[in-house]
Amino acid sequence: MKITAVTRRLPTAVLVGSLALPQMLWAQAAVDESPSAGAMVGDLLVARPMGLVATVGGTAAFLVSLPFTLLAGHASEAAETLMVGPARTTFMRCLGCTENGYTNKDVERYREMQGDDSGE
Repeated sequence: MKITAVTRRLPTAVLVGSLALPQMLWAQAAVDESPSAGAMVGDLLVARPMGLVATVGGTAAFLVSLPFTLLAGHASEAAETLMVGPARTTFMRCLGCTENGYTNKDVERYREMQGDDSGE
């Protein structure tokens, strides 16, 4: 029986896929919106500066590539990938959080405090 290249690669592909799937599922379940102090310090000292560099570098790359992306009709995709994505990751998440966006925890605490002070 002759073994082809596809037949030899199939077990490797299945093995890689089966090892990658649990890690992807674990990563989705590992989102913690109440980060520890260590996560906050690491985010402040490492991730945010790297995000700022990525945002500035992406903006420069976008401006250099703008004539070409305008001609191709993909300027909005390039802007999203090179500028908006890194900026959102850098500036629109709480310190130490992994999800982008606002959590409104401060707004909820403020409303609770206002409700407690008014005697309700």
